[in-house]
Amino acid sequence: MNYITDPKEIEKRSFEIISKNIDEMKFEKRELMIVKRVIHATADFDFAHIIKISDGAIDAGLKALKEGCTIVTDTKMAEAGINKKALKSIGTSVKCYIDMPQVEELSKTYAITRSMASMVIASKDGRNKIFAIGNAPTALFKLCELINSGEIKPYLIIGVPVGFVGAEEAKEEVKKLGVPYIITEGRKGGSTIAAAIVNALLYMMGD
Repeated sequence: MNYITDPKEIEKRSFEIISKNIDEMKFEKRELMIVKRVIHATADFDFAHIIKISDGAIDAGLKALKEGCTIVTDTKMAEAGINKKALKSIGTSVKCYIDMPQVEELSKTYAITRSMASMVIASKDGRNKIFAIGNAPTALFKLCELINSGEIKPYLIIGVPVGFVGAEEAKEEVKKLGVPYIITEGRKGGSTIAAAIVNALLYMMGD
């Protein structure tokens, strides 16, 4: 049995394959880094067509990271997928509120999902400037409501929830907010995509 064992070589070859299968000329350099990271995480070339990055979104995300912001995720999976070494190197952090007792209490009191409650709790901390939502459309809807009511104004929304109910609609709401965003149009998304986008931004900080 013959196979590659060097992780650096595996990654190098993976990105070579990705480059051969997408139109790199469609993207600005930093946009391409994001698209490639997402495809690398998913092996799905559809993301080259459905990732949408608003004007100034990358700069807004990098500004937040430079200021030492906290990145909020809607799932522990997304939190786990973000490169902790890269976070530490620039003095920033990631936080998922989903398992906090006050989140469970709020969700029971108001009969809302824990994902929604986690956004309410997260909105109270002014250090939370990047929201990376990859799983729960309800979390993204609630974040939109909190922004519209003036309770929070993040620097960047990474809105990539996956699903058949509400995912597509929640992403469309993000476009109306006037807040910089990186989204995936349609039903596709996921926690791995949210983490991959954050990691792409973190790696830009090291360039």
